Amino acid sequence: MRPAVSMTEKNKQLSRFGFSFERGGAHTSRTMMLEELGALLTYVDRPEAEKSDYLQAIDDENCLGKRSGKTRTLTYRHLVDLYSLDRTNVLFRALLYFWNRDIDGQPLLALLCTYARDSIFRSTAPFILKFPEGATITRESLEEFIDAQEPGRFSKATLKSTAQNINSTWTRSGHLYGRARKVRSRANPTAGSVSYALLLGYLTGVRGQSLFQTEYTKLLDCTFDKAIELAEEASRKGWIVFKRVGDVIEVLFPNLINQEEMEWLREQS
Repeated sequence: MRPAVSMTEKNKQLSRFGFSFERGGAHTSRTMMLEELGALLTYVDRPEAEKSDYLQAIDDENCLGKRSGKTRTLTYRHLVDLYSLDRTNVLFRALLYFWNRDIDGQPLLALLCTYARDSIFRSTAPFILKFPEGATITRESLEEFIDAQEPGRFSKATLKSTAQNINSTWTRSGHLYGRARKVRSRANPTAGSVSYALLLGYLTGVRGQSLFQTEYTKLLDCTFDKAIELAEEASRKGWIVFKRVGDVIEVLFPNLINQEEMEWLREQS
């Protein structure tokens, strides 16, 4: 019998795919930067682009229209924190794959990648998702939740700005609406966002029917039946392979996971 893998070792293995478990997070100073990401991916419209190409586009060519060199550098750094911008990571490569194929799914695709890479944002998911549709979520209550995770870690000013940024991201993804007063709403899952959520679960070692019950699929506000329906749609489009016989489900990602990554997955299991 193989010894249980420690959480540290598990996180190290997942980091090879692009997951991040750093203690910090871009949300202390920014949102998930959906507009900037969209503008950058439109400007550098090449799946084979290197990380250095994104830096050049932001820093040298100022494709995002930032006023100063410092702001351009910070913008690049935050986008790397949130999305890696590195096609050698399947997390970013798969995001790129679905980005132009599923326009309506872009907010949730960005949210899923952000969730996999930003620990502060990730920690707020249980708080937000527990609220029923129509419930009001105050910034102060989110501040209290964040502070309770590590009491005293953030100053009052940082707590306030972090909560505002996190609320803004959940609003852009469709989980909240309203400006000053945030109200819980239901996100709008798509074939691409469901496929991406299934991939994230698959990379963590989940298989079969359980893929539709991971923390990633829960982010989509999606029922099991709806997620199955959208996975079938993605399979018809050739994005993923989805097979179902009764309760037995198999999901595969031949377009997204390369040979080296398959070896890593075999090592994990």
